[in-house]
Amino acid sequence: MKMEIRPLLMCFALCVVYATSKPTEKKDRVLHDAPLSSKEHDDGTNFDYDHDAFLGEEEAKTFDDLTPEESKNRLGKIVDKIDADEDGFVTEAELKAWIKKAQKKYIYDNVERQWKDFDMNNDGMISWDEYKNVTYGTYLGKNVSDDGYNYKQMMARDERRFKMADGNGDHIADKEEFTAFLHPEEYEHMKDIVVLETMEDIDKNGDGFIGLEEYIGDMYNHEDEMDEPEWVATEREQFSEFRDKNKDGKMDKEETMDWILPADYDHAEAEAKHLVYESDTNKDGKLTKEEILNKYDLFVGSQATDFGEALVRHEEF
Repeated sequence: MKMEIRPLLMCFALCVVYATSKPTEKKDRVLHDAPLSSKEHDDGTNFDYDHDAFLGEEEAKTFDDLTPEESKNRLGKIVDKIDADEDGFVTEAELKAWIKKAQKKYIYDNVERQWKDFDMNNDGMISWDEYKNVTYGTYLGKNVSDDGYNYKQMMARDERRFKMADGNGDHIADKEEFTAFLHPEEYEHMKDIVVLETMEDIDKNGDGFIGLEEYIGDMYNHEDEMDEPEWVATEREQFSEFRDKNKDGKMDKEETMDWILPADYDHAEAEAKHLVYESDTNKDGKLTKEEILNKYDLFVGSQATDFGEALVRHEEF
């Protein structure tokens, strides 16, 4: 049976989206940090935002039918996981890492779904050879297939990304490394590859930079009989005034990174600081399990916790 190349294939997924967009529709490569919850953050009303931020929206719902004691017990087990260095304290940095992981559950679920397809020998790891054979099996040795894809080029690009995700350089990926391979935009050490792949996609003349017309051409599928939408003129100004910082008429690697990976407000860091501030009874800048469990309703919900009573109890602490 002919193996389908996944358009799925992470390194070409964005291209597929752009190619099928409407000509007048603006295409956005900027990767923003998503909010932690769709709910309003108002602790004077309820702690729903904090629950979603701390657990992820779907996981937060599973606490709503638990008794306070059951919620505390589950929270206690979570605290043990958050305390990465097992020193008995939860720091802002550990909380931030936990929140980011909780918010990316959909990504880990996606990796789990794909894992069994690539781990052919069921050893709990995925080697580059396993990934290559499953993804490109029937196309190995071919440069261009009947459907127009350059598989040799695609495979080289995938291998480069795999090596970047493979922290110890053994050509074998564990779950975390494979997650970084499939979702490089979520990992600090993968940002360079995200920028490089983006530049390769847009840089049509191969000079290693993104010129104004390449920048516009990536966003806008121009059709001769149509006038340019107003937003195209705005983007031309954006390029000249803000994207091209050194005013040389093109974007280099650093300028491209500033464009697609802006230094957004860090929601996870802000929430971690908030949780520590609200729960840190002795004000030593870190939390014990006891301090967290004393404010358990700030972190998790339960069926029997009346918010009014909970608010009073927080003020008492």
